[in-house]
Amino acid sequence: MMDEDMERLLSRAVDHAVRYRAALKEGAALPSANYHQMREALAAPLPETGSPPEAVLEELVQRSEPGLMPMAGPRFFGFVIGASHPAGVAADWMVSAWGQNAGYHSPTPAAAAMEEVAEGWLLEILDLPRHSSIGFVTGATVANGVGLAAARTRVLLDAGWDPDADGLFGAPPVIVLAGADAHSSVFSALQLIGFGYARVQKIATDDQGRMRAEALAEEIGRHQGPKIVIAQAGQINTGAYDPFGDIVEIAHRAGAWVHVDGAFGLWARASEAHKHLTAGIEGADSWVTDGHKWLQVPYDSGFAIVRDREAHQRAMTQWSTYLPTIAQGDRVPSAYVPELSRRARGTPVWAMLKTLGRRGVAELVERHCGFARQFADLLGREPGIRIMNEVTINQVIANFGEGDAEARKAATEAVIAKVQQDGTCFVGGAHWHGDWVMRISVSSGATTAPDVERSAAAIIAAWRAVRG
Repeated sequence: MMDEDMERLLSRAVDHAVRYRAALKEGAALPSANYHQMREALAAPLPETGSPPEAVLEELVQRSEPGLMPMAGPRFFGFVIGASHPAGVAADWMVSAWGQNAGYHSPTPAAAAMEEVAEGWLLEILDLPRHSSIGFVTGATVANGVGLAAARTRVLLDAGWDPDADGLFGAPPVIVLAGADAHSSVFSALQLIGFGYARVQKIATDDQGRMRAEALAEEIGRHQGPKIVIAQAGQINTGAYDPFGDIVEIAHRAGAWVHVDGAFGLWARASEAHKHLTAGIEGADSWVTDGHKWLQVPYDSGFAIVRDREAHQRAMTQWSTYLPTIAQGDRVPSAYVPELSRRARGTPVWAMLKTLGRRGVAELVERHCGFARQFADLLGREPGIRIMNEVTINQVIANFGEGDAEARKAATEAVIAKVQQDGTCFVGGAHWHGDWVMRISVSSGATTAPDVERSAAAIIAAWRAVRG
């Protein structure tokens, strides 16, 4: 490709991206085509010969846009998803343009050094032990897998077994204890590292999904040998936080490793107004959070944070004679993640922390938590709408209608469907402690107070139509 052709192609990609992002503010909060329509539109035989790159780009954009969910827009509340801040997007474009395989430090010194700086900044803004290590991974599911693999390494080494060298055949059994309302990614991670999801000892929770410390104490006392306790910072429906101080004390007294799944909730530590929700969490042994949620980094960005750097490296490091030699004190990016070939994920994280700064991240967390309270207040005034959680963070769950659980489920599902069809905003649903609820997750950096008012009005209008 000639230089002028490359310039024209990349400039055209920028034009399409800018146009798309500019339209998100007022556009409908849903795709205009569903999966089946998109599959039919894209179905085609494998080309025998290639096409000009600029023509491919135009076709890509034209065919894809009807099926794009406006997740980076201001009124997407279906999941805890950041809005891919333009500063992060620009840095991520540079990552793609630079084409660095950031697995090792000596071939890609800029990427490795930037990741190391980002590691230090993350530990500072989250106020976690400064000697901890961070693996920059795809998201919370893999981060949970990495953190729990490090836990597996340490508790089995302490029991006289090397799981990384000898596997799990014949290893002492490891007891895993987690709250009954733990996120599905935790169970997926346990499956991934060979512990399985069915053998977890589920600990009773309260009506907000918080692990009951007394139930943990009772259950953990029944077990001998290696143990891992999984706590939660930010229950995916209610936003609730486990009592970390009690959990850490109980677990460590029993010789257990404490792992915290804080995919979005760990960011409360960046805000003095919400840090109290995480009291005692710094005593845990590993933590997980995402960059593509509250930090607004483009997908994919997750962090596996481990206090025991040696256990972290033992669980992840790979060796080969062709790989660069590691000098004492050097930080090698691939030593903390499963991949050797990987994007320079630290670069957009560095860019977003540089763009927002400590105060900007705190302001973002506080603003979204305020929006969640605004949602709850506006919806809770309407007869027949019940707010089902203590709104302490950015999550709101609501239930609609009267009668038994089935009647309320039918009404709530009908309201969700009508809201999604209307397109003013996008919300989702979930089963929560015997009821079906509407889930509202406020995490987009593009959301404003008028967006909340407009979206709440659309939800109320949908409920009135269903009720009427």
